[in-house]
Amino acid sequence: MSDRLKLVLFDCDGTLVDSQHMIVAAMHHAFEGHGLPLLPREKVLSIVGLSLFEAVGTLLGPVDPKLLASVVDVYKNAFTHLRGQPDLHEPLYEGALEALDALAKDENLLLGIATGKSQKGLKNILALHGIRDRFVTLQTADDAPSKPHPAMVQQAMAATGVRPEDTIVIGDTTFDIQMACRAGAHALGVDWGYHQSTDLVEAGASRVLISFSDVPEAVSALWQTD
Repeated sequence: MSDRLKLVLFDCDGTLVDSQHMIVAAMHHAFEGHGLPLLPREKVLSIVGLSLFEAVGTLLGPVDPKLLASVVDVYKNAFTHLRGQPDLHEPLYEGALEALDALAKDENLLLGIATGKSQKGLKNILALHGIRDRFVTLQTADDAPSKPHPAMVQQAMAATGVRPEDTIVIGDTTFDIQMACRAGAHALGVDWGYHQSTDLVEAGASRVLISFSDVPEAVSALWQTD
């Protein structure tokens, strides 16, 4: 492996943290508050990874922009409220901290995040788990077009000076994988999130991991021939 700087970008929801209960509960609240029919859990989770306006717009279909904006606002408020409920929280996936610790041992490897969350939402969850200082770049829905547009990855590479061939995106949705591929980066899928493994492979993932304990080895394997 060369001593060039390398970058590993993690998605957040469904990859680092399990936020499905919060997302579904907040979306149900937003839809119910507008007299809209509640959607199946699987349908709601299918849009995780998109920026919020794009996610809600996908679920609603063609609607009045005012309705879309109102549903988004109610969702945001509901999510903030639910964060304070003891039975609804966003835990880190098992093994996440250990994997981050293992990756941090490589002084030439930088860590970042590319997520559909807002900067505020991302920083809140990173602070909750005490891992904000692990990441040198935070790319969010506030800073770039929604996934699968490659801008988040491109901006992260520009900020760190890392080349596409030295960048890996790790995510649980096809949006993550497509974003990585469009930016010319490597893509690794994870099977503990919200999209099917077969869909991740079809979208371009070189491998789908079944445990966070697989992450360090998978990252190293992609670059071991450098």
